[in-house]
Amino acid sequence: MKTLKLLLGFALSATLFTSCYVEEQYIDDNPGISLNQLLNSYELWYVDINATQGYGETPFLQIAFTVSFRNGTLYANNNLVNFGSQGNGFGVPIGNYDAYDMILDTDHVIDGFDSFDVYQINNNTIELYNPFNDTSYFLRGYQRSNFDYDLVFYDNIHYFLQEYEAWEKTYTSNFGALNEFDNENYLQFLSGGNDATFRSSQDVNVYNPDNIYWDFTGDYGVGDVSGNMYLKTLTLDYDFFDNEFFELSVINDGTIELFHANSGTVYEFSGRGYIAYLRTSDEQGNVKKHVGESKKRKQKTKKVENTRENTRNI
Repeated sequence: MKTLKLLLGFALSATLFTSCYVEEQYIDDNPGISLNQLLNSYELWYVDINATQGYGETPFLQIAFTVSFRNGTLYANNNLVNFGSQGNGFGVPIGNYDAYDMILDTDHVIDGFDSFDVYQINNNTIELYNPFNDTSYFLRGYQRSNFDYDLVFYDNIHYFLQEYEAWEKTYTSNFGALNEFDNENYLQFLSGGNDATFRSSQDVNVYNPDNIYWDFTGDYGVGDVSGNMYLKTLTLDYDFFDNEFFELSVINDGTIELFHANSGTVYEFSGRGYIAYLRTSDEQGNVKKHVGESKKRKQKTKKVENTRENTRNI
């Protein structure tokens, strides 16, 4: 993640998360530009997951926040930790691509081959239609200099919480009333499922997150604070002594601050066991690293049938 508030002045919030597109122009309406030139006209393509049409899923697009097309190499920002700085803002290489006519072929390092029909919706929006699963993804183009990394980070902060195997309590303020949460030393936010499950532990000084004994499993929720993009709320549902409610602030890519509203206590938690959503293989094609498999972005909008007609002979 780039320095917090670095790009606050860019007013992208009105356009970044658009979930409805009207087709204005196909790429073949403009014979003066090739598909390769179109894909390279923007450094970053934001995957507007809420605009997806169809009931299928293309794994690498379901994970990515942004994708980039650079000289035959496909890049993606799959993680929010170091979002905006990893790979100079492009993210990490995830495979190769070939663009010709109106077709984009991709070869992901793990997921393998996919092929898309490409349609230009407007001057900075393209549709990638996968005829093999009858699903369309909509990508909006930006340059790195005018892309609001912070806005994307805070709009998806629940995924950030899931990018560590555990969060260890590393600071408790010397002010605030005693409360039950004082006894909790580790938190974990689980990916997959409904993205709403957390675990907590009263263990102390555990070096390996795999060795933490989790005392409690419950539901959690992250909410917005009106007028402050950088402040969130976090509710932990402890059913045996009611909910714990916090104001959640991000200090840096590995530390969060929780202000306990009822007691007035401030806690800091540091991430342990970073989960990189990157899957790579060696020269022989054998998987070397395959982590974060269950993580994927989920639509906040209801899935709808895709109206795009499949014209491929497959």
